[in-house]
Parts: sequence; C-alpha cells; structure tokens
Amino acid sequence: MTDPASALQAAIEDGTAIIGIIGLGYVGLPLIDAFAIAGFHTMGFDIDQKKVDRLLAGESYIGHISASRIAELTGSGQLIPTTDMARLAEADVIVICVPTPLSESRDPDLTYVEATATTIAEYLRPGQLVVLESTTYPGTTRDIVLPILQSTGQIGGKDFFLAYSPEREDPGNPEFSARSIPKVVGGIDPASQAVAEAVYRKAVVSIVPVSSPEIAEACKIVENTYRSVNIAMVNELKTLFDRLNIDIWEVIEAAKTKPFGYQAFYPGPGLGGHCIPIDPFYLSWVARTHGLSTRFIELAGEVNRSMPHYVVEGVIKALNNRGKPLRGSRICLLGVAYKRNVDDPRESPAFELIDLLGQGGAELSYNDPHISVLPQMRHHNVPDLMSQDLTSEYLASQDCVLISTDHSAYDFAFIVEHAQLVIDTRNACRDVASGREKIFKC
Repeated sequence: MTDPASALQAAIEDGTAIIGIIGLGYVGLPLIDAFAIAGFHTMGFDIDQKKVDRLLAGESYIGHISASRIAELTGSGQLIPTTDMARLAEADVIVICVPTPLSESRDPDLTYVEATATTIAEYLRPGQLVVLESTTYPGTTRDIVLPILQSTGQIGGKDFFLAYSPEREDPGNPEFSARSIPKVVGGIDPASQAVAEAVYRKAVVSIVPVSSPEIAEACKIVENTYRSVNIAMVNELKTLFDRLNIDIWEVIEAAKTKPFGYQAFYPGPGLGGHCIPIDPFYLSWVARTHGLSTRFIELAGEVNRSMPHYVVEGVIKALNNRGKPLRGSRICLLGVAYKRNVDDPRESPAFELIDLLGQGGAELSYNDPHISVLPQMRHHNVPDLMSQDLTSEYLASQDCVLISTDHSAYDFAFIVEHAQLVIDTRNACRDVASGREKIFKC
C-alpha cells in the first residue's frame, strides 16, 4: 500500500494534485495564478461571497490580476472559487492566506488563522498537505496550527503534512510576481518538508529550504523588521534635517551613489500595507513573553507612527504662512493607497491623515485613480467620499493639495500649476520646474 507522502508526491509530480487556497486577497489570488500557470487545477476558498461571485463572473478586484485572466481561469475550470468549506476535502494541498492583524493592544490576533485551522480540521483527510503562509510569530505553525489539526486523531508527518512558507508579495512591483520570488519553506518534519518543497518547486522560480517552520516564520518577520527600522531611521533624519534646512531627499540621492555598504530607504507620511506596520510587533510580542525587550523595534514603531502627526503639523504651518487656519480649509488628499500604483489601502497612512485633518476641522476630499470610493477601515472613522476628478477648477478650489501617495498617473506639473498650495510628502514634485513657491516639502 502506497504511503500518504508518496501518493501526494506522485500527484504533485504528474500535475494532478488539486491546490486549495484559503483567502482570495492580495496574497491568495496571485498564488492561485502561479499554480495555474504551472498547470495545476485550483480551488479558491473565501468566506466573502461577494469576492467569490465576482470571480465567478470573470471579474478581478486586484489591480495586477486582470479580469481576462480571471475569466480564463474560471471559464476553463482551472479555478473553482467557493465559500463551501466542505470542499476542502477535495484539495490535496491547502494553503492558508488569511489576515493576521494586531489587536488594539498591538498583540498578535490569530483569530483568522485559528478559525481557518479549525475549519480545515473538520474536513481533513489523510494525505493532505497544509501550508500556512500568513505572517505570524515563530512557533505558530507548530504550537497553534498543528494541535488543532491533530485534534482529529490524525498525526502530522504521517497522516497529513504541515509546513510554513511566508508570502513575499510586493503588490504593484512589475519586476516580481508570485512565481518569480524565491520561496522559503519549512516543514514540521522531513516528510512535510519534502512534499512542501515539491509543490512549490512546480510553481515558483526557486525554493529556499530551511530546517523548521520556526526559521521560516522568523525569516519573514526579519525581512519586514529590517525595512521598518530603516524607514524609521530616515523618517527621524527627515525631521532633524528639516530643522537644519537640509533636504533629506537630496542627501539620500547622494548617499546611494556609494556602491557598497548602503541601501536607500525613503521617508514618507507613515507606514502602510499589510506587512511592515504589523509584522515587527509580532516579534516584540514574542520578546515580551520571554521577558525581553526589543528597543529598536519599539522605537521604530514609535517614529513611524508619529509621521502622520508630523505631516499634519506641516500642513498647519504651511496654511498659517498663507493666513489660513486648518479649520474650514479645503484639503485634497492625493492618493489613499498605501503605496504608488496599487489599489491596496490596508494600513495606509492616508487614513490617519484623514482622521487628524478631520479632527482639526478641515473640509476633506481626495483623488486616487486606483480607489474610487473610500473603503471603511477598522481603526479609522472614514468619511463617505468618492474620488474627485483632478480638473484645473477642482485643484484651484482647494486651499491645499496633500500628496500622500505618488501614483505615476499623476501629472505633478499640472497639479502644481493649478493648485494654491502643495504639501509633498513623497518628493513627487522634484522635477516640477515652475510654481515651486507653492510646494512645501513635509
């Protein structure tokens, strides 16, 4: 009788294994596309019926996955989107791509991971591989997910297989897709490692095997903590250099000409996205549970969280220089996505700016070519606003245009020409020649 590991390996090698992805967002949907390109049939699971309905209708809700591609996948049957979790039993490989937010006290919130693992356990059958991709703290796969799955009486590494492989998506980056980014893989045992490597090897450019899920979990947090700390450093230097009347952007451009020992990071109005503002605090939480402190991480978080306040202070100063108070001033926020050329608003500093400016009495509007209506956010009071057309009349009617996201679709020369005042948090107007007296870097 063929053992479960060999049977799964054979199905992976001949392309008959069915890949199930739980969570059809910015991580799950590109991963489905990667496996589909490799020739696998996929099933997409989500509790949001609206997402499933849109996919079944051949629509895409993620900018870098086209509607035509979705229509091709669903029309051919290579992707079956569903909310029916009982169909998890049909999948040979189940990949968990659900959110891992922070609680109000900035502790890890594993509600979605635990609920998903519990659902999988309900339908778990021998021979399946389960992979957690959601970012989390070291130990989650072994200490949280494994016991839930083993509550069925099945044994990990024998009856089913379990691994961790961190997602490394960079939405909006045309140079890297889910297929072209090396995949770190850590299984709970040699059998789990082998089948996890086998399935990802079919879909991505290269595999980076590590000795345990804990190594793979820590790897993802280290990657994003590195970015968080370095961004905090340049944000802090920005506030210092502003006081010294030194342009931080010009300093960075000069520094990055050094061919070794330096990597450029850039300041901004705050951190955004689903990783960098959140992941480092998973590590600091783990440190606290072991009686240790992570001073770099905590300080970086403090600096980065302070940046929206710094920007609003700059807006107030620039308006005051023109004899206008914040209260009653018409302010257009330019860009609400967390970074340029994406339609992803998660953790965007724009929403903190909206909160602070609204509390100060400003009359707010916004434009974002990628986000037509302001979405509701868990931690913010989001006004009911739609993206405004950037006509010359609209720009002239605003007391201030605040650039929070520097989408490449923006014509910054046109914006500066017609705006009364431009607050530039991204150095977006660096090449604008005329009207520079209107530009206030912040």
